[in-house]
Amino acid sequence: MSITSFLDYLRYERCYSDKTIGSYGEDLNQFRSYVQEKRGFFDPADVKPDWIREWIVSLMDEKYASTSVNRKLSSLRSFYKFLLKKNAVPVNPLLKIAGPKNKKPLPVFLKERDMNRLLDDVDFGEEFEGVRNRLIIEVFYATGMRLSELIGLDDKDVDMSACRIKVTGKRNKQRLIPFGDELKHSLQTYVDLRDRSVSYRSTDAFWVKANGERLKKDAVYGIVRRSLSKVVTLKKRSPHVLRHTFATTMLNNHAELRAVKELLGHENLATTEIYTHTTFEELKKVYKQAHPRAEI
Repeated sequence: MSITSFLDYLRYERCYSDKTIGSYGEDLNQFRSYVQEKRGFFDPADVKPDWIREWIVSLMDEKYASTSVNRKLSSLRSFYKFLLKKNAVPVNPLLKIAGPKNKKPLPVFLKERDMNRLLDDVDFGEEFEGVRNRLIIEVFYATGMRLSELIGLDDKDVDMSACRIKVTGKRNKQRLIPFGDELKHSLQTYVDLRDRSVSYRSTDAFWVKANGERLKKDAVYGIVRRSLSKVVTLKKRSPHVLRHTFATTMLNNHAELRAVKELLGHENLATTEIYTHTTFEELKKVYKQAHPRAEI
């Protein structure tokens, strides 16, 4: 039973697209070529688990991404599932084969100098919407709250005297986030201007449009995207980028990981630890640039 028979099965019985069949064929022929080169022959019934493990190692050595290696293994698993169904092989050599773990992409974040440019140099204007839009950026950066948490704020959630904000996160879990004098001044300026500029408010929402209605997710997303576009060319320019920026900035300035976990409202410390990878990558870049014999 050949690879060609399997591809015909995908085409005529499973009705897979030509593109998908081409990908399966490329993966399986690559494996066949590897086995033939190492063993001098290729018979699917004689393939040993160790041969597959060696192939995985060779792919990783050739700098294939873990996602690509796992896709190739998926193709091989489908092939052997077909062979077993046709009684063409006695056992499946992939039963105890585990692929490489896929690396999680590092969070996208802004450098401190870019945030300083955005908050200090960009002119948002002194009218209500400009002041509100700048404050939205500042709150995301100063607190690390989620988009849903920000738009869900009511006036009662922002305690100016105690300098803390109560947010309602995932699964309605609430937490308190402290803030400093600089943000307190900005918050008070916004509230005073909002109460003078918006003649009628139909909600107790902290963030409102000029007509007094609660600000929606799409509007905040657009505000953040347009604002970040003024200082960076990142593909991702979302509120979550500012959340990542908050966490990375805190850790870069020696905040304890558990404290950052609580401020972000993470359930598990492991979720927060991804930011330590980000800061370590930055550290590696600095080391490479600064040390004359750096070989990381």
